Amino acid sequence: MKKIVKLMLSVMMIASMAACSSAPKKDQDGEGKFKAGTYTGTAQGNNGDVTVEVTLSADKIEKVEVKEHKETAGISAAAIANIPTSIVESQSLNVDTVSGATHTSDAILDAVKAALTEAGGRGGSSDER
Repeated sequence: MKKIVKLMLSVMMIASMAACSSAPKKDQDGEGKFKAGTYTGTAQGNNGDVTVEVTLSADKIEKVEVKEHKETAGISAAAIANIPTSIVESQSLNVDTVSGATHTSDAILDAVKAALTEAGGRGGSSDER
């Protein structure tokens, strides 16, 4: 029984290491996940539209910036500061929202998703959500 558990743990550890070290995914044409450039996305926030600007290379989200919003000052500040940084660091939209600023957090994530869709996002973790 102990040998089976050790074997299963070893397989899981190897699989997780392989997932962490994989190269950026290419599509069937050998191109990256995105069309490189800067794209704008907009989504409904708590008090109005939230507009973001997303800068992409062929395989990576380089920068996310909230350009315009009508969210409540102070309450939304943490979401506006942290969500874009988390997206770039994790290369994913699968990031934690900010407690107390859930509507703003969701609006930022939805606006980034819209920008990624405009950029021709093709699968991978960058367009989850």
